[in-house]
Amino acid sequence: MAAAHNQYGELARQLSAIGAVKRGLGRMLPHECPAGAAAVLTLLERHGEMRMSRLAELLAIDMSVTSRHVAHVAERGWIVRSPDPGDKRSRILRLTPAGRDMLTEIAERYTRALAHYLGDWSDDEVEQLNSLLGRLRTSFDECRPAASTPAPDVT
Repeated sequence: MAAAHNQYGELARQLSAIGAVKRGLGRMLPHECPAGAAAVLTLLERHGEMRMSRLAELLAIDMSVTSRHVAHVAERGWIVRSPDPGDKRSRILRLTPAGRDMLTEIAERYTRALAHYLGDWSDDEVEQLNSLLGRLRTSFDECRPAASTPAPDVT
């Protein structure tokens, strides 16, 4: 059990270091599309049209911050905000073709960056990393604690 505890501690440290990888990839984003804007576009592509309240929930950020991100992408024509037929006070956010084009550009930049940084990795190593990260993400998706359950202390 002690070995497993040490392994989980090391895993926690390695996952914390993933922030550096994310920051490095963030520097690859087009100047006009900062990370918050890219997140909005990505979530709309992944989940389809939605209300701003749902987007804020998925982003796990305050509604005022979400609103600023949405305004940024809407000003550039990457999304449209339409009245919600079910509640005229709300807006439905939809990705536009220009938004899809921006996501394509982001994906191409990320792919080039990863190919550069992982150029000395074998195809099998990249495949193994993809598989293990997918499995990790699935484990967290399937094992979310109830909202009233505090997260475990990982320090």
